[in-house]
Amino acid sequence: MVNWLFWRRERPTRVLRLRARGELGDAVRVDFAELAPDVEVFLGQAAYLQLGYFETLSRLIRSTPELDEKEALSLAAGAALRKHRGIVDIIRDRGLDPTEVMAPFQEALDAFRWKTIGARPRETMLSVQITAGMLDDFYVALAASYGETGRRASRVLASAPDRQQVTDLLTATIEADDEMRGLLSMWARRLVGDTLLVARAALRPTRLAQHDEKKVEPVFTALVSAHSQRMSALGLSA
Repeated sequence: MVNWLFWRRERPTRVLRLRARGELGDAVRVDFAELAPDVEVFLGQAAYLQLGYFETLSRLIRSTPELDEKEALSLAAGAALRKHRGIVDIIRDRGLDPTEVMAPFQEALDAFRWKTIGARPRETMLSVQITAGMLDDFYVALAASYGETGRRASRVLASAPDRQQVTDLLTATIEADDEMRGLLSMWARRLVGDTLLVARAALRPTRLAQHDEKKVEPVFTALVSAHSQRMSALGLSA
């Protein structure tokens, strides 16, 4: 367990703790055009991720007593559920069973989601902001590999996430509480590595030759750049 004791105030001092976690290696950068998985793999992963965001946000709704927070979270949860259903419709239109298409990814994606649930509601809100933002970008880019099916999926995944009110809650906390700002900034840095590994695992090969890694480096650089912009909008450094 890592302890973070921030500088003293006139008010009572708190000790904020981040959850312990294992060491993570560097994310491998890949090129979607050559390394995209089968379309059923893409659709199953994308659909289950959105269902997971809906579940995480729904749990937050149940646990918070504040009405304005419930409203903010319900908007974001509703958007995630609409995206899930949109991808499920595409799966059904291909004559496939959505449950069977999603099932192979349930265990790994649940493990990722539980790893990114924080000890406090604001940490979990930030987890959804960061991981959903990065992975929505990733799957929208990946969708270009799948013709009309990909275009349909891209329209679903690029639709409004309705997370602005959650952003506002996070921003208010960050501006008002220096201790939470420090904790959330550190928590966000941890999330990036985990999220990039999920994106990397979605692609077809398990290993890349060195020349392939160099060729496709801009893909993940763009994901991190967009993440940095979202962090700056929250008032946190990436």
